[in-house]
Amino acid sequence: MISPVLEFVRFVVNLIALTIVLYVAGFIVVGKKRAQFSDAFVIALLGTVITTVFMVFLPDIPLLRFDGRRITIGAGLGLILSLLSYLLLIRHYYETGWLGALAVAIMAVLVFVAFTAILAALLVIPFLILT
Repeated sequence: MISPVLEFVRFVVNLIALTIVLYVAGFIVVGKKRAQFSDAFVIALLGTVITTVFMVFLPDIPLLRFDGRRITIGAGLGLILSLLSYLLLIRHYYETGWLGALAVAIMAVLVFVAFTAILAALLVIPFLILT
């Protein structure tokens, strides 16, 4: 079992990383005036909380009973609602339309992949030198 302190640390690290990614993506797509770091933080915080609620409570909602088995809504609906909530948050806080929010979300994914690749390369180089 994972300790609550470790879960809290994981939550804070994820929140910081998501805030940076959303800020950079918003800066690229909607510009500096509409994409503020505080807005990115609020989007990341509310989006993380809403996603957690969807993923915890929606999979257990029973849809129907079939042959003695309970069929639930599942995590798929939770993921769709989480994506929609992130788009709504981006749309509201970055003061853009639906296509702008979708562009920010896509750019956030690209920024995350780029940051991850750079970080992986930086972490691998010292291991290559030592071996």
